Amino acid sequence: MSRTATGVENEAGAVAPAPAILSAENLSLVYPTRRGAITALDALDLSIRRGEFYSLIGPSGCGKSSLLKVAAGLLPQTAGTITLDGSAVTGPRREVGVVFQRPTLFPWKTVKDNVLLPAETLGLDKTAASARAAELIGLVGLDRFAENYPSELSGGMQQRVGIARALVHDPEVLLMDEPFAALDALTREHMMIELQDIWMTTAKSVLFITHSIPEAVFLSDRVAVMSARPGRIVREYEVGLDRPRDLATMADSGFAALCGELRGELQFDL
Repeated sequence: MSRTATGVENEAGAVAPAPAILSAENLSLVYPTRRGAITALDALDLSIRRGEFYSLIGPSGCGKSSLLKVAAGLLPQTAGTITLDGSAVTGPRREVGVVFQRPTLFPWKTVKDNVLLPAETLGLDKTAASARAAELIGLVGLDRFAENYPSELSGGMQQRVGIARALVHDPEVLLMDEPFAALDALTREHMMIELQDIWMTTAKSVLFITHSIPEAVFLSDRVAVMSARPGRIVREYEVGLDRPRDLATMADSGFAALCGELRGELQFDL
């Protein structure tokens, strides 16, 4: 038996879906405000397979980031359930790493010290954590910058530090909220390839939020479309493109066709 990104291949060569690691059922989230309640998520169902790269796209304000915060245990849902590996999410979990839109690095700490922050917070063994940090800094291509400060790094390099930091405690699930949104187009394309390499090396389960349809298709095994607020998942697409993918993939007819279908789905939903 062998495992693929989205399933387990048996002796006959058939691929059965991998078990879900992150699931939501009938999930709702309501924000109280001075002018009345706002329903951000309503009756949302979600199932992310172990080892899968799963992206969410949808119109602004549809609740994508709210869903990620609930999955991270940073925000309690109003109704429904969300589980990680079969256990209810009731607060932040060591099994989860989070990458936000901006890396929010401590300017007075070096790259290595920023990467080590979660390990220090969790009280992990310092020697093992230091070795793990060095390994991850190498994985994201910043070996020569381990002792540099954030102000000495480009935006893309800082985001790579944020990704390494999210992985230092070896989480099972990586939650990423538009991590490349603030980057220029060329750096963004480079970071897409870098992230694919990191994902293929670490085999983490990823929930990735983006407004970029090409970014979602390039990176993902599946892409889900969310409705306008209150957010719910209205359709999922299997990407099915061979890996590893490179920039030439974006000129592939299958890539272009799926991007067009997703764009049409979003326009219809709006």
